[in-house]
Amino acid sequence: MQFFDLSQPLFDDCPNCHVHPAVRLPITADHPTDGWRMEEFHMASHTGTHLDAPLHKIAGGKSIDQMPLESFCGKCRILDLTHLPAAHPIGPAELQGALAGEIVLLNTSWGHRRAKTDEWIHRSPYLAPDGAQWIVDHGIRAVGIDHFSIGGTGPDNTPTHEILLGNGVWVIEELCFRDGWREFAEGAEFMALPLLLPGFSGSPSRAVLFKP
Repeated sequence: MQFFDLSQPLFDDCPNCHVHPAVRLPITADHPTDGWRMEEFHMASHTGTHLDAPLHKIAGGKSIDQMPLESFCGKCRILDLTHLPAAHPIGPAELQGALAGEIVLLNTSWGHRRAKTDEWIHRSPYLAPDGAQWIVDHGIRAVGIDHFSIGGTGPDNTPTHEILLGNGVWVIEELCFRDGWREFAEGAEFMALPLLLPGFSGSPSRAVLFKP
């Protein structure tokens, strides 16, 4: 198998959603003092590259452990939207070419701007509600983006999430399209598996393109 990583790294105090707790990943034991090495995780479940289950926005929706692992793997289409200006709402016009049954990944270039700045937090291009409805209407399996919120941080955030998650379209957020993705993507499929977290609304994930 060949793999191409689309994940963002997790590290102590790394950039994250501004309304979530700060990321704390302390080393709590180490060589040679303790004779072993251990770290701890202190962060929201929707941190770094992560999956959204319906429960994230839909009361009574499926939690991440209730979703079949097979649903997180399959044929993908990466849409190059790096030409879009900041804060651009992504609608049906930008989604043309995506086909039913595909996992659609939106490359806006914001994964390369990851930092604790107003631009990264609040100015990313985002999937608008009409774009989310187009995704649902065209039978797209899932959608991802290279920012921590598929719907941005403005008033469209909740409607976009509700349209997708309320119709069984799972979401992956905070991807990173590193140099070389375009060449690798030809003939590749996508996979992002969640941790087994009963009752959770989402989970960190390692997102990859892969080829047999």
